Amino acid sequence: MGNTESVVVQKRLARFRPEERPLIEGVFERLQGDGGSGKVLTLENFKSSMDTLASDSMIKRVYRAACCVESGAGTAPVTGSGKAITAATSGVSREQLVVFLADLLRGTAEERAPLVLAMSQEGAGNSEVVTREQVSQFLQDVLSSVVKILVSRERLRGWKLDRMGDVSMGVKLLAEQMCSELKASERGTCDVCSLEDWVFRVSQVAAYLELLVSEGLAVVLPSRPPLTLLPACLEAPWSKLKCLLDLPTLMFLAPQLPDSYSAPWRLLFTTQLHGESFSRMVAGLSKRGPTLLLIRDTRGHVFGAFASHAWEVTLDASSSRCTRGCVCTPLQDTISTSCTSTRTSRPCPMDWEWAGSMATLACGWTATLAVVTAVRVPSAPPTAAPSCRGTRNSPWTMRRPRGRPRTRWRDYISTLAWECLGIPPSELVNVAREREVWSPLLELLPPRPDPG
Repeated sequence: MGNTESVVVQKRLARFRPEERPLIEGVFERLQGDGGSGKVLTLENFKSSMDTLASDSMIKRVYRAACCVESGAGTAPVTGSGKAITAATSGVSREQLVVFLADLLRGTAEERAPLVLAMSQEGAGNSEVVTREQVSQFLQDVLSSVVKILVSRERLRGWKLDRMGDVSMGVKLLAEQMCSELKASERGTCDVCSLEDWVFRVSQVAAYLELLVSEGLAVVLPSRPPLTLLPACLEAPWSKLKCLLDLPTLMFLAPQLPDSYSAPWRLLFTTQLHGESFSRMVAGLSKRGPTLLLIRDTRGHVFGAFASHAWEVTLDASSSRCTRGCVCTPLQDTISTSCTSTRTSRPCPMDWEWAGSMATLACGWTATLAVVTAVRVPSAPPTAAPSCRGTRNSPWTMRRPRGRPRTRWRDYISTLAWECLGIPPSELVNVAREREVWSPLLELLPPRPDPG
């Protein structure tokens, strides 16, 4: 670039390490190709590098943003003076490309906001504001490209895309969730200031753009390893399993959890493989650490709960509480209510019926999921099964009341297991045959009182 470099370009290059600066300056020649000798890059140069990793609409957005960079005075907002259209017609110069890469890879929210504004605009037009719908469409293109990069670069970390939920639906839901943080005006438009505040608060926007540009333009920096967007998935029988989550939703949930991407996920229980026995599920989850519960109801809605501590079997049904939040409905709608009672195995009164597939994953997390706001307590506590033994005020007695039929020891155990453990009499024999499941449950039963 010689001595004709502007002061702005020099300051942008100073953000990179000395060994990284030749890599940034060499991107221009590499995009031009062997036979290139022009002073600007065209849209075809960008397509030749990003064609396999991004859609045509996303490539045009990146090219439009690079054309709008003012290399002599920094990155300026796009105005209606026609300057952006002229730049897009003439192409991207060497100085513009350096400033563009520096602002996206090492820039601040103030420097990235004008680029987001230019990418969100449709066609060759330019304006000082964009609508929320335009930003949402821009996010959908970015998220689709990110998923494509993760698949092509083999960075799924054990997850199988063909055994997960619909990617297109997950992309729309995640784009809506991210756009919900955008503070638009009364007319529903967003200027550079609102986009700057949004990029500053929603860090995923900068992370996704950095991954897109670094992979699409092959900008490999030694000091910046590839971003990790998914947690590792271990020991999952994918040939027999269909995951309830889609890839974009998993990308949203992972950074919300305490250990983020460092804790691997393991499958502990699913109705597809382990049946629908509640006792078996509780036995498989006991003493396994923090877990994530995913449930799909009969209407296809996927929601779940995060348990920050290991599962424990308790006799007190009123002390069992959890937090559940919808995934395919607004993520801010969350309810805190009593879980399924371990004493009666009957669900509490709720607005929907818990049915369908269910999967539980073990993680190394230590805090609750902070994606929820609304709190609601059910109107009535769960009703316990009819009790045949005395309470604290009526002590145990071995005398059979007059008119009550004689009972066997088996009937006594069946009634006690139903009242204290929530095991129906029809499942008691199957549960008792499994020693690993029955032994810890048997310790929770109260001893039979001595006669007299």
